[in-house]
Order: sequence, then C-alpha cells, then structure tokens
Amino acid sequence: MKKIEVKAPAKVNTLLRVIGKRPNGYHDLEMVMVPLSLADELTLTSIPSGIEISVDGQSDDGMLGEKNLAYRAAVAFKEAACIKDGVRIDLKKRIPVAAGLGGGSSDAASVLIGLNDLWGTGWSPDQLAGLGVKLGADVPFFCYQAPAYVEGIGDIVTPYTSFPNLSFLLINPNFAVSTPWVYQQIDLELTQNRSDARVRPQFQAFSDVLLNLHNDLEVVTIESFSEIARIKDMLMKFGAAGALMSGSGPTVFGVFENRILRDEALTAMPKNNCRFFAAEGIFSGNLVKT
Repeated sequence: MKKIEVKAPAKVNTLLRVIGKRPNGYHDLEMVMVPLSLADELTLTSIPSGIEISVDGQSDDGMLGEKNLAYRAAVAFKEAACIKDGVRIDLKKRIPVAAGLGGGSSDAASVLIGLNDLWGTGWSPDQLAGLGVKLGADVPFFCYQAPAYVEGIGDIVTPYTSFPNLSFLLINPNFAVSTPWVYQQIDLELTQNRSDARVRPQFQAFSDVLLNLHNDLEVVTIESFSEIARIKDMLMKFGAAGALMSGSGPTVFGVFENRILRDEALTAMPKNNCRFFAAEGIFSGNLVKT
C-alpha cells in the first residue's frame, strides 16, 4: 500500500488589484502571491477503489465529505487521468478556515501534486494548474509551489525566478469573512480609474515588496470589520515594515526585515482573542514527501 505525505502551504497576497469584472461574474485580478511555511498536512494512501477523506482540526460544513475541495480534486484527477485505483485522504488542518490564506485551494492543489506522484502520471505544473482552475481560482497558483504573478481569474500564473526572503507575522481575528460578499461590495470604478499601470512588478530586494504592498479588497472588508485596521496599526507599532490584509481577509500579515524582529514582535504583542502565526515565505521546493 503506497502512501505519500504532502504539505499544503498557506499564502498571502502582497499585491491584489481588481482590474475588471467579466459577464459571468468573475473578476479579473492582478496579484502577487507568496506561499508560506504555515501549512496543512495531507497523507494520501492508495486503496483499491473509491475516495475517502477525513479531516482533523478546524473545519466547517463546506469541508465535509464530498464537499471538501481536496476530495473534489481527487475526483477530478482520477477522471482526467483515467485512474481506476482509489485514494484515502487524511487532512490535518493548520491553516485557519475562511481566513484569506487559501487553505482549501492549497489542499486541492496538493492533492493534485500528490496524486501525480502517487500514480506516476508525470503531469507538469501547467497541466495540474489547468485541472486546478476548474476547482477554484487560487488552485492553479499552488500547483507551482513558488511566489508568482497571477492574472485573469487566477488562471494565468507566472512564477518568479527570484524573490526576497520574507518573514511574516499573521494575525487572524477569529471570525470568518465571505469572499463572494467582499467581491460583491467592490467599487470597480474606484479600482479601475487609477494612475498605476499594469506592469508586472519585479522583486530583487525587500524594499520592492514594500513598494508593491497593496490590496483593493482591504477597504471593503475594513468598512465592516474595523478590527482589521486595528491589527494593521498594531503590527506597524511593533516593528513591521509593512502590514496588509491577505486576500478577502480577515487575516492581516506584517512583513518584517528578518526573523529576529518578527519573533520579538510576536513576543511583545498583546494576544487578546486573536490567533498568531509566525511564517516564512517559501521561494521554491518540492512539497511532496514519500
């Protein structure tokens, strides 16, 4: 019985611009996404037939059984690759749910990556991403396992060949935010009528990250959840070089020049009712362990 362990990293968006809206309701985006050392853990075990899944850790109704995006990824892979064998998925959740960190999408991508190895199909990241976009907008990004410039609805992914090392402190205020709701509230006239040109930013130094730190969705979420603004202010007060909400929120991250400053901030900050996560940015690497 073959078994493979896969890590599914969280992500932050150091840049997120809403460019427009398509007739089908999807939004065109321009993003810079960075995978993190904070990760869910999946064990994929070959079984004679079918798909089974268990979830250990925080979950919601959308993660139960066949609703789970990891389960749906296994179904999609089996069908696309014409695989008759089955798989059992044991998922340990470490990434907060509905937090703007891409946990569900990462789980799905890591199932695709893991099954590609488990069943020896030899598909490229491009092929996995092509399958992943049918599961969710963030899934293609996670198929490349590196920081990337992401366009379209999330389906156009250009991994960076160089990216600075980043130390993050993530603060989750322990409430969920609906991604569809945030996008429904976005003011497209505001996001489209700007002087900043759509030029793919390059990242050679830490200062390049700070220069391009922006999220169009942040103003929408802060209007209803002022706690996000308070967390941003706290991160800056305790030494972050920059602070931003990730994705549609509500998790806020502070980016620090090094781990020492980040760890000092983590120790000094009042903890209140929030959850804190120290994480490093992942530049590249194989997330599959046999």
